[in-house]
Amino acid sequence: MDMDKIDAVPPPQASKPGPVEDPDDLPDVTSELPELKIYSHSPIFYWWPVWVVGYILAFMSSLQGQTVRIDSGDMEWILPSANPGVVFIAILLLVIIFTNVKLRGIYSVATVLGVGLVAVLLAWFGWWDDILGAIPHLSVHMNMGFYLVFSSALLIVWLLSFFVFDRLTYWRIRPGQMTEEHIIGGGERSYDTRGMLFEKHGEDIFRHVVLGLGAGDLRIATTGARKEQIYIPNVLLVDSKVRAIQKLISVKPDDLIETPNAA
Repeated sequence: MDMDKIDAVPPPQASKPGPVEDPDDLPDVTSELPELKIYSHSPIFYWWPVWVVGYILAFMSSLQGQTVRIDSGDMEWILPSANPGVVFIAILLLVIIFTNVKLRGIYSVATVLGVGLVAVLLAWFGWWDDILGAIPHLSVHMNMGFYLVFSSALLIVWLLSFFVFDRLTYWRIRPGQMTEEHIIGGGERSYDTRGMLFEKHGEDIFRHVVLGLGAGDLRIATTGARKEQIYIPNVLLVDSKVRAIQKLISVKPDDLIETPNAA
């Protein structure tokens, strides 16, 4: 055999690695997941009856008020009756009390029953006539300018708090994940929803039902190596939020995201 005529077999060439896909070009699968945002509002939200009543009394002063000349010679519009001023002061005091004194569950029911019992006792002894007869002697008069300025200032604070400051921090809940996000600074903190406990605190009838129109407080207990208790107060429409959260955390993200290799 002529060894010079044997063709040499070329060595196998190493396959070239394919181009690495840019992570920025990968699809954002999280955008396909359903989500729920939860905002915690400040107690100023419960103050809406004060500026609403203030605007009503200012409108009544412009229609039914009488002009009164003050020492400087200017004319002021004032309602002739002292009852509107007493009502405004009473509403202001009640809002201050109910937004600072928390009465949950049985305590709120006991308070309502206690107030009803006092009202029945006053009627039993015939003292209501004396109390109501003393009210006209309480002379509380406020002009239209006071109602407008006070209500407008409170409304501005209420709007800024509700639509701006309360939304700087919120919780985003998706299947499998809950993230606390801060708009200013861009900070984020994520939690795994597996085993997470969502609990709605007992309702305060005056603060949550009457003033909050269905608001409530949430408590979240996380699991894992670092357990935490997260308290989210003053959540609007809390019952519907809890039902939506329960649906989201019961869904697995893999069931909603279709993988690229799927046929």
